[in-house]
Amino acid sequence: MSGGFGGIFVARRVWPFVLAGALIACAEAPPAPDVVEVAAPRPTVPARYRASGLGAAGYTAVHLFDWRWDDIASECESVLGPAGFKAVQVSPPNEHSRTPNQDWSQRYQPVSYALTRSRSGTEAEFVRMVQRCRAVGVDVYVDAVLNHMTNFPSPGTGSAGTVYSKYRYPGLYDETDFHAPCALTDYRVAAQVQDCELYSLPDLRTEKPRVRRVLADYLIALARVGVAGFRFDAAKHIQQADVDAILDTVNTEVQRLGQPVPYVFLEISAGRDDVVQPVDYYGVGYTSGGAADVTEFTYRGIADKFTRRGGQSLHQLSPTGAAGAQFSEAAWGLLPSDKAVVFLQNHDTQRECGLGYQQGDIFRLANVFMLAHPYGYPSVLSGFAFRCPEQRSEGPPRDPEGWTTRVVCASDWAAAVTGDWVCEHRDAAIRAMVGFRRRTAGAPVTRWWDNGANAIAFSRGALGFVAINRESQRVEAVVPTALPAGRYCDLLSGGRVDGVCRGETVEVRADGTIALRLPADRALAIDTSTRRD
Repeated sequence: MSGGFGGIFVARRVWPFVLAGALIACAEAPPAPDVVEVAAPRPTVPARYRASGLGAAGYTAVHLFDWRWDDIASECESVLGPAGFKAVQVSPPNEHSRTPNQDWSQRYQPVSYALTRSRSGTEAEFVRMVQRCRAVGVDVYVDAVLNHMTNFPSPGTGSAGTVYSKYRYPGLYDETDFHAPCALTDYRVAAQVQDCELYSLPDLRTEKPRVRRVLADYLIALARVGVAGFRFDAAKHIQQADVDAILDTVNTEVQRLGQPVPYVFLEISAGRDDVVQPVDYYGVGYTSGGAADVTEFTYRGIADKFTRRGGQSLHQLSPTGAAGAQFSEAAWGLLPSDKAVVFLQNHDTQRECGLGYQQGDIFRLANVFMLAHPYGYPSVLSGFAFRCPEQRSEGPPRDPEGWTTRVVCASDWAAAVTGDWVCEHRDAAIRAMVGFRRRTAGAPVTRWWDNGANAIAFSRGALGFVAINRESQRVEAVVPTALPAGRYCDLLSGGRVDGVCRGETVEVRADGTIALRLPADRALAIDTSTRRD
């Protein structure tokens, strides 16, 4: 859940119930209004941070959006572990609202922090999933909603049977635990961004010690059962000092228990004019030994190169290109690579109808680039099919009572229709590139080549090489590599199995060049593990 004002890119969640929720909630007495001191100094956190090291290690995460716990466990064992995924992000496991249409966003409306029953399954199923994934080397990251509770329906009954209303959650919160209602209309005012109601959702007083303790206890309970990390949803709407205090409590307690501090990444998107910026959160968790990465929404501009939007092209991704034709932290204003979580789409932005599985090979090529390039810690979204924009509030495949049904993946992206699971991460090219990224970790982009338009190639030091053709016709050219001479098996057409190429064989000549013959909308990738001789 994100917002912004007047910047390059602003992510906004599509909430189908916002107006209805706002109207219904009017019948309930809200917290007494406060005077918002807009100009009052707000607590800050020093920007000093430690790198998580996950991006530099060549790791990749996958977000199995709204999958059932049992299906995630099986996927860890059969696909994610063998493919080399570092972690799986799962939807919020706590009790949530149940909206009339069972739309996707109800998971982001907490009713309690009990794991008893969510749309993904029961507490016992959740715990077993975490254990099974850990057993095959896949960490579990929980999407944690700490900023707010629910506004619709109000009153209502949660997924585990809790009866609640917008500002009253039995045994958990009452009106005194929420900020006074106010509208978020100006992202240049910190008090509005962090204290007002995002989409009319009741905003928790995270500066209040008791509220902080409740939230920290929820995260600690998850860490106790083996959860390795958290995504903090809507983090920019929580004061950075509050996030830091909550993490300090969590980190201190899990270390007391003899466990490693959890990995955390914060959902923060910001335009140039926004008063709240990612750098404000760099240091959260630092004093208690933690590391907190930040989502880099600007990175999604990569997609525009692959769709050739407005005349853009792949050659503009060169690390040393001229102004306007260079991809680098400085040229794009990106977060430091060791701080950034990157993605082509997440569960929010997928509903903006940009580049996605519907574009088939183009989306596949963009994923190849993301996983081949060393910038950031990449995450691959894997979800369900819907027609965009008319079905963008659609929830996952479900039974008549609204409970998510077993995952059965569509045969291919192009065949996926509403009611199907797309399973983007299972694509052979994406799985192959997850391994490529690990094997080339630490090696920089070198020997860049492009044709001045939409064919590019580059090496990852002497460890790997990738070529991508987004032209409308075959590209033939002699291109440089940094790989040792020899014959290699192309990972994207089958790779090397038992010393034999299952697909294309690529020859690196004695001078380090390749005679590239690449069809339109195709890519190839080789690394030292695919060398035949």
